[in-house]
Amino acid sequence: MASNYKATWLFLAVLAAGTPVAYAQTPAGKTATPDADNTRMNKADRKNAQPTAQNQSNEKADRELAAAVRKAIVSDKSLSTNAHNVKVIAKDGTVTLRGPVRNDDEKTKVSQLTRQVEGVSNVDDQLLVKNTR
Repeated sequence: MASNYKATWLFLAVLAAGTPVAYAQTPAGKTATPDADNTRMNKADRKNAQPTAQNQSNEKADRELAAAVRKAIVSDKSLSTNAHNVKVIAKDGTVTLRGPVRNDDEKTKVSQLTRQVEGVSNVDDQLLVKNTR
């Protein structure tokens, strides 16, 4: 019985080890393209003088404001993954928004959500419309 028990566990271990590989494969005829790949945008930020997340103030009020804006944006499930991942930089009540969004409506929505957060006195909307599919 012990031998049968070990054989069963060995079979299950082999089966489990192969499972992630099966799900990671792309179906025939399809290309794997990530929906929210901001690699080019992030590389451009390295050479750009515009604010990035590294410019986020470490003041408690600024950190809390950025977190509140992020929460408002992520809470809106109608927005795309790109919109949920925009850069949010807060300093003295001014919130800078940077990154790609799906369309003009989404750009407007993210900006409106930001303006509705208590403590936001100004929004520097630098969002870029990136048409996807």
